[in-house]
Amino acid sequence: MKALFGGLLGVLLVLGLGLASLFVLQRRLIYFPDPSVPGLPSVDREAGLKEVFFDSGDGVQLRAWHNPALPGAATVLILHGNGGHRGGRLDLIRHLLGLQLGVFALDYRGYGGSAGTPSESGLYTDAKAAVDWLESRGFDRLVYFGESLGTGVAVELALRRPPSKLVLQAPFDSLAAVGARAYPFLPVDWILRDRFASLEKIDRVEASLLILHGVDDRIVPIAHGRRLFDQAREPKRFIAIEGAGHNDLRLVGDRFFNPLDDFLVP
Repeated sequence: MKALFGGLLGVLLVLGLGLASLFVLQRRLIYFPDPSVPGLPSVDREAGLKEVFFDSGDGVQLRAWHNPALPGAATVLILHGNGGHRGGRLDLIRHLLGLQLGVFALDYRGYGGSAGTPSESGLYTDAKAAVDWLESRGFDRLVYFGESLGTGVAVELALRRPPSKLVLQAPFDSLAAVGARAYPFLPVDWILRDRFASLEKIDRVEASLLILHGVDDRIVPIAHGRRLFDQAREPKRFIAIEGAGHNDLRLVGDRFFNPLDDFLVP
């Protein structure tokens, strides 16, 4: 019995240390920032896209690309996913500029040359600072475009600072649900600090909503997007894109961009 008790205690100790390590290091499993400053191609500079610097609400210096909206046009605030930086969203930026919309492509703290390290509260603070920057310069007709992890940021921001429209690309209902699916053997709901609980918030968002989700998404299954859609207020539209997964959603071309265009510029 003594040996059995000692062995059980050892197993529990190892499990406890493992969970403690996961608790401390969990953000390295959530955020995959590219901290390098993305180069801005000359063709985009010539089109009017410029790099801007501004401080977040807690003093962290952030970077973004901005192309001002024409009078009467909306500005699309791009809140990207958990990997890379704004440079990986040039296809979207160029498309939106082609619609004669303004664009503000934010790099959260830790991404794309912005200072600091990412966290849920930090990303919320950064997104709010971007809205403050835009509105202080007269750009107050805003659309929030959230991509993957950025959908959690966009939903929270829509509660704090309501936009005219909200676009969610491959959204999850909560990060805890995504984590539990990826790590079914771990008590994710118990140890997770950054939760991005969009399902608990979406019914309070008053903006017109468009959700675009790939039918073959294996990272954030389409059921997540449908649950958000079912909970959201009208007006709303859900686009299920056949043959698309999570990271290739915009690569389907017109099947992604046509409904986006109709929503943004009806």
